[in-house]
Amino acid sequence: MKHFDILLIGGGAAGFFTAIAIAEQHPNLKIAILERGKEVLSKVRVSGGGRCNVTHACFVPAELVKNYPRGEKELLGPFNQFCTGDTMEWFERNGVELKIEEDGRIFPVTDSSATIIDCFLTATHRLGIEVVTQQSVQSVYQGENYWKIETQNQQFKAQKVIVTTGSNPKIWELLATLGHTIVPAVPSLFTFNTKDPRISDLMGIATPAEVAVVGTKLSASGPLLITHWGMSGPGILRLSAWGARLLAEKKYQFSLQVNWIPDFDLTTCIDYLKEIRTEQPKKTVAKKAPFVLPNRLWEKLVLASGISVDQKWADINNPQLQQLAQQLTQSKFQINGKSTFKEEFVTAGGIDLKEVNFKTMESKLLPNLYFAGEVLNIDAITGGFNFQNAWTGGFIIANNLLFNFSEKGK
Repeated sequence: MKHFDILLIGGGAAGFFTAIAIAEQHPNLKIAILERGKEVLSKVRVSGGGRCNVTHACFVPAELVKNYPRGEKELLGPFNQFCTGDTMEWFERNGVELKIEEDGRIFPVTDSSATIIDCFLTATHRLGIEVVTQQSVQSVYQGENYWKIETQNQQFKAQKVIVTTGSNPKIWELLATLGHTIVPAVPSLFTFNTKDPRISDLMGIATPAEVAVVGTKLSASGPLLITHWGMSGPGILRLSAWGARLLAEKKYQFSLQVNWIPDFDLTTCIDYLKEIRTEQPKKTVAKKAPFVLPNRLWEKLVLASGISVDQKWADINNPQLQQLAQQLTQSKFQINGKSTFKEEFVTAGGIDLKEVNFKTMESKLLPNLYFAGEVLNIDAITGGFNFQNAWTGGFIIANNLLFNFSEKGK
């Protein structure tokens, strides 16, 4: 049996950052990371399209928490201790130069997730953290002032255990047997599947939009991207994150309302279209969009309104004009299913947040058991926010570890 002071289960972003943060604060501790797979940090490798979106340029904790559909209230205190600026400073101190892109996402200047992986591996080696791969945890046992972890081929003993396994159903089951409540997992970041002639052959077009799930209070705004299978882009992903549970209950079958011109509602749009009809009677309606709207999409919406491709503004009657305004501001699309957003499979679900002390990230039920990252029922919209949760959780743990023994002379 191998003995450690600290044992981390899960060799992903949260596990590595937490282990490194602890070793920096407590250099005499014997620390190990257990990873079930052959490779560590595999999700980091594919994140952000292989560039690793480490965090987001939102530096005010009260604003940052608004990007977390689950965890908003609980993360405010932790973010006041370790926020985006602290993350940037940490990486730059560890040799990773970062850059802020126009949309606020923060990446290594190399545009390669290998830079982040190398940073973590170099730090664990320098700090003497043991990384043990191919260790699928089979059982977790709490003794008096120690934990025993059994994998398929080894046994480990530690005073403190930190679980950083992300959305791992098997670990959730083990934690449930120890008494923790697990909020069932549902997908959080996903795109919408729809077949509709109004957006067919428009793949790759992106435009600002307001989207809402009909019959609910669920709405979001942001760029909407038309894809081969339907709709994606920041606005759709935001809606999917905030509506993760509701849309799962609907089995991803629902009606989506889209306002393609967010500065207008139905009434103001009708008034504006009447002005155009008066001022530009001889111009062809379908030829050019009078709004900030891609012309190809405008033409499709014009045709969907019962207006022919060569019809002039002067020839449009009021019912057609009203139909056009409705297509522009209240288009309805039937959504039939979802697709995973790139490789970034994020779930809503995990350890019930009521059972965690967010001042220490320690279990309220089981002393010397801690959690960081997506193993908790915390998730965020896309843009580096899920990683920020991992970094902050690791920092909180490292700064609040209390031991029943002296570290001196170990």
